[in-house]
Amino acid sequence: MTLGDDRAGRLILSLRRQGVTDARVLAAMEQVDRSLFVHERFLDQAWEDQALPIDCAQTISQPFIVGLMTQALQVGPRHRVLEIGTGSGYQCAVLSYMARFVYTVERYKSLLTEAEIKMKRLGLENVFTRHGDGGVGWIEQAPFDRIMVTAASPHEPTELLKQLKPGGVLVAPVGRTSVQMLNRYTGQPDGSFTRESLCEVRFVPLVEGTAKEG
Repeated sequence: MTLGDDRAGRLILSLRRQGVTDARVLAAMEQVDRSLFVHERFLDQAWEDQALPIDCAQTISQPFIVGLMTQALQVGPRHRVLEIGTGSGYQCAVLSYMARFVYTVERYKSLLTEAEIKMKRLGLENVFTRHGDGGVGWIEQAPFDRIMVTAASPHEPTELLKQLKPGGVLVAPVGRTSVQMLNRYTGQPDGSFTRESLCEVRFVPLVEGTAKEG
């Protein structure tokens, strides 16, 4: 995010007023220029606190939701993070400024290619991408310290929870309707998980498999 841009500054202040108060989260969001991830025809809305359409009938999330989910994930500088649903690449870029490594999975090859171009433009060298089924995670790189799911899982994300380290945190929207519950799962010493419901959200559904395009 452009530090000298008044619109960017107003957005950060708005996020703080809404409860995104983690200094590392706000600093990361300041460093990522959201306009790089927004369609040209929506550039005038890049600094607004709202979700915007991208290709493949997907969206770039509302900045407040990005901030809220990132804050809930409690990312540390040495953490390895798995992101399910690369989308525009915006959330992934924010995570990359906070974590040691970010592994991101996207079912739409065209979206992933565009996101890779944008993240390369930002010089992000700690991001690893994969075209695949997000619902099965990234088994070869597991376990992860943190997992973020940016699409709505119709049920508890059990396969992804298996890829979380003991004491790790997973944040995901869960539900079968247009409104879902944002849940935070925390691993316990005995291998079980506690679940905390944070708030209602609206995400596109997490769909099995990779997408057929063109």
